[in-house]
Amino acid sequence: MSANDDFNWDEFESQKFGGNYSKSERAELEKMYGDTLNTVQEEEVIKGTVVGITDRDVILNIGFKSDGLVPISEFRDQPDLKIGDEVEVFIEDQEDPNGQLILSRKKAKIVKAWDNIYKALENDTILEGMVRRRTKGGLIIDLNGVEAFLPGSQIDVKPIRDFDVFVGKKMEVKVVKINAAFDNVVVSHKVLIEKDLEQQRFAILNNLEKGQVLEGVIKNMTNFGVFIDLGGVDGLLHITDISWGRINHPQEVLQLDQKVNVVVLDFDEDKKRISLGMKQLTPHPWDALSAEITVGSRVKGKIVNVADYGAFLEILPGVEGLIHVSEMSWSQHLRNPQDFIKQGDEIEAVVLTLDRDERKMSLGIKQLTEDPWTKQDVLTKYAVGTRHSGVVRNLTNFGLFIELEEGVDGLVHVSDLSWTKKIKHPSEFVKVGENLDVVVLELDAPNRRLALGHKQLEENPWDTFATLFSVGSIHKATILEKSDKGAVLELPYGIEGFAYPKNLVKEDGANAEAGESLDFKVMEFSKDDRKIVLSHTNVYSDPKEEAAKADKFTKKKPGEAPKSGKPVDPKKAKDSERSTLGDLDALSALKDRMMSNEANAGKSGDEASE
Repeated sequence: MSANDDFNWDEFESQKFGGNYSKSERAELEKMYGDTLNTVQEEEVIKGTVVGITDRDVILNIGFKSDGLVPISEFRDQPDLKIGDEVEVFIEDQEDPNGQLILSRKKAKIVKAWDNIYKALENDTILEGMVRRRTKGGLIIDLNGVEAFLPGSQIDVKPIRDFDVFVGKKMEVKVVKINAAFDNVVVSHKVLIEKDLEQQRFAILNNLEKGQVLEGVIKNMTNFGVFIDLGGVDGLLHITDISWGRINHPQEVLQLDQKVNVVVLDFDEDKKRISLGMKQLTPHPWDALSAEITVGSRVKGKIVNVADYGAFLEILPGVEGLIHVSEMSWSQHLRNPQDFIKQGDEIEAVVLTLDRDERKMSLGIKQLTEDPWTKQDVLTKYAVGTRHSGVVRNLTNFGLFIELEEGVDGLVHVSDLSWTKKIKHPSEFVKVGENLDVVVLELDAPNRRLALGHKQLEENPWDTFATLFSVGSIHKATILEKSDKGAVLELPYGIEGFAYPKNLVKEDGANAEAGESLDFKVMEFSKDDRKIVLSHTNVYSDPKEEAAKADKFTKKKPGEAPKSGKPVDPKKAKDSERSTLGDLDALSALKDRMMSNEANAGKSGDEASE
């Protein structure tokens, strides 16, 4: 038997660790040990004590049966962390598969941050955060691990044009909205400023007076003026009150965020509207206008505005004169000022009127050149009978006006346009802008009047027409137009005649209509009135009457008197025959002359077109 066989195992087991405690003693000891441990729950934030720091982890004692580990990367915001420091941690898991307590400081910060955010919204308290980055429409602020959105309109009371200047800076904000479903937080910095500004605004409005000079900052620009922040209250500086000179947009002389001195022009306490001025802080430029400038002086300047009635010439900033369109050219036909000058042109002008008290000045530029009616050669250049060519500028019911040169116009009466045609309105003969050859009929230089004629360029054909269209002669004519009063007829050589309704009845009893060409007999001819009265009816009715009369008489030889009449003189009969031959010769000569005139006119037209 070996020595081991003699070992008393029962006695040994009865003396093992804790074997000497009774059951009551053992229960008491277990209770005392359990009281030294904390009862923890998952997803809870508690405080822990740093008991160790390694290269990778921080060891924390939270009073649990085992210590927890937190990655050291979660303590980057605490570079001075040391053993014994207390920190808040989030319990993720009491025991992982390895029996390790899992803790998170990052999640503890987020839970704590959300708690603070809800309390801030409920209690209307202020939070401080770090601006991390800009985003579309605003900024992203870190509130201890929770990202909140700060809209651009809630950054400041004035518009913000560069959000990047706030990135990386701390900013106090108030929570204005929480969307728990999406974990979204909206904050505002503007509300903090508005409270301070309300007090400043109240103080400014109470002490505001007309004429008071204030300092402000330009916060916004429009095409009609700028809005200036006076320290809690805004005022409008209209574009016309920025400078004594004319400007098209405030940005020509001012910039955003620029500090400026302004004077209070007017204000409305109820609507809190303040009108400001800047130019009023400097003397009016009219007061500095040189005394040498008088009526008749020549001045130089820049065209700052062109209107339908004229243009404004700026001599000095704030000193302008009006050049009326009638003072731009000697021409009596008013045209668009844009035809003479344009905005931005630098020109010279003559002072016509000057009122320093009313600060008004009228100018002229046509006075820089000589009046064409006062030139020495005007009496010879436009003597009666001289021929000229001008541009048709205006048409009226009684005639047309032709500009022979700038400032020299003449009137062509409608009756002086054509020898042969009865023109009712000049538009039937010529159009505005066309050239027309004329001859001077009358000249009245003191009254600046010229009477011109166009038909006088040719000989008066009515002297010849008197023989061609003698009373009783028959001619082929075309009815141009017809009315209740009668018909207008076109005779050979373009001459017009007139026939009364009773003289338009044809042989078959029908009335002649417009467009028909028939034989007409001349019933009346007036060279002075240029009037020819014709009849178609008499063409066929007169021969019948003559035949009826002839039946009453016996045919006689030339020179032999009828039975109941006087003897016929053979010489007179021969003269009558010769007169008819003379009419034919005159008609032939007139035809040749008119064909020659038409050929010359065609040749002149071809040369003009070339």
